[in-house]
Parts: sequence; structure tokens; C-alpha cells
Amino acid sequence: MRVLFIGTGEIGVPVLRWLMESHEHELIGVVTQPDKPVGREQRIEAPAIKAAMGGQDVPILQPKRIRDAVEEIRSLNPDVIVVMAYGQILPRSVLEIPRVACLNLHASLLPRHRGAAPVQAAIVAGDRETGISVMYMDDGLDTGDVLLQKRIEIAPGETGGSLHDRLAEIAPIALEEALTQLGTASRIPQDSSAATYAPKLNREDGRIDWSEPATLIERKIRAFNPWPGAFTILRDETGHARKLKIFRAHIASEPAIGPLSFPAKDALLALDEVQLEGKRRMSAAEFLRGHSAIVRAV
Repeated sequence: MRVLFIGTGEIGVPVLRWLMESHEHELIGVVTQPDKPVGREQRIEAPAIKAAMGGQDVPILQPKRIRDAVEEIRSLNPDVIVVMAYGQILPRSVLEIPRVACLNLHASLLPRHRGAAPVQAAIVAGDRETGISVMYMDDGLDTGDVLLQKRIEIAPGETGGSLHDRLAEIAPIALEEALTQLGTASRIPQDSSAATYAPKLNREDGRIDWSEPATLIERKIRAFNPWPGAFTILRDETGHARKLKIFRAHIASEPAIGPLSFPAKDALLALDEVQLEGKRRMSAAEFLRGHSAIVRAV
């Protein structure tokens, strides 16, 4: 089949590579977001999907709005459009282009965790499993009928980064099976009454609220590693405030009370790996050797 791939995020790279190497399907084009400035120096960088193309002789479209590229997409004459982590909702004018289907690969077990941040949401919620859902796209946000799902267990110490990578690995397997089943598998409507929503995250979402339960805070620390990054604000005895990034923590017992153990709603949370603003990442023990005057986290 002639396949057009639409995506931007790193999680879609293994799917793109599988399509490039496939002997059964022809990758006829790629649609991704425009290059953009990144970091303090605002260097222009290509999206992960474009970078992964590696000079392949395949058309790459980078419209600011995908509705502006409808005619270019139509001219490629795709049998199937495959979408993963693109960052825009596709208008009906695009959904109606492929001859067979427009499929979306979503990193959750729909209808759970619809939206932009399903990987982090699964960890924050304490889910025991997640997976890749392959669905037929419609006008809604992750509301289309499901074709199939591939499930994986969420490990006890799972971070947003590790779960992202594991889901990326199984996405090509899910797509290969889905393309094989097109036209024969049943369409499974989603139960919208069971839906949850995972909105796009920003940096401030990583700020720890110490009034929340310790178990929830610990899950957020793992879920937000590496993005958007969990953090708190520390004040020393002089009142000076500095941002502290938190990478790992655990629920502590009373004897563990110390400068890097802070009270949450129902228990103490001991920080294990941190990074003070402007410093390198380090263990709690290393941190405390040079910062013993911490008074509290806010």
C-alpha cells in the first residue's frame, strides 16, 4: 500500500523507520511540523521525524497548518495515512483523502488518556498497564473506532522517558498488524463514558504541590522525567529561594527525616536524585554535602 506518514515527535521515529524499510508498503511522503528555534541560543532544528529521514528521496511537507497542504497531500494519492504524535488535529479535508483509511497510533489504551500527554498520564494515575491503540481517525480528539491495541505493563520504577521509549518500540508492531487487518477486522467504538483526558503539559505542571499525597507526588516525579521535569523551590535560612529539579524520590519512614525529606499530605517524601538550578545532577547525599542550610521546600 502507498502510505503517507504524518508525525512530529520522537515516539513516531520507529514507525517511520519501519515504513522506510518495508517491502510490502511504499512510503510516499511525510508531513511534519516546521523547523523551529530551540534552546537558549534559539538554533533552528528540524523535528525528530524530519531528522530521521536521513536524506531519503521522499517528499517532506512542513506546513504551519496542515489544512494549507491539502492539495499537496491529495496529489500524493495515498492508500493509507498513518498519524502519530503530529501535534495538530486533522481536518476532514485531510481525513477524506486516503483511499483505504486514515489511522492514528495513540500511546494509551483508549478511551483512557485521550489527548497530548498519555504517557505521563498513565504513570501519574498509577495505571498497571498501557499500550498503543490503532484507531480510525474521525473529527474528534482521539475518539475514533479502535482497530487494535498492543498492551504492556508499567514497571514499578517507570519514568516518562522509559515508558515513552518502550511504547515507541511496539508501535511498528501494532502498525504492521493493523495494516494486515485493514478491511477484515471489526471496528470497536470507544466507550466515551469511560474516557479520561491528558492535556498538553507545560513546565509549570512539574511544580510539586506538597499538599498532595506522597504516592501521587512520587508518581509525578517519575512521570515528568524528563519532561516537563518535576521541581520544587528551596529556601535557606537567609530566605534565598532556588529551583530544585527532582528526578527520583521515595516515601520515607520517620527515621529518615532530614534536609531532603519533606512532608506531603500523608507521609514524608525523601528525595534521591536532584539538580539545583545552575548545578549538575547529583544524588541527595552529594547535594547535602554542599547545601546543609536548606530550611524548607515551597
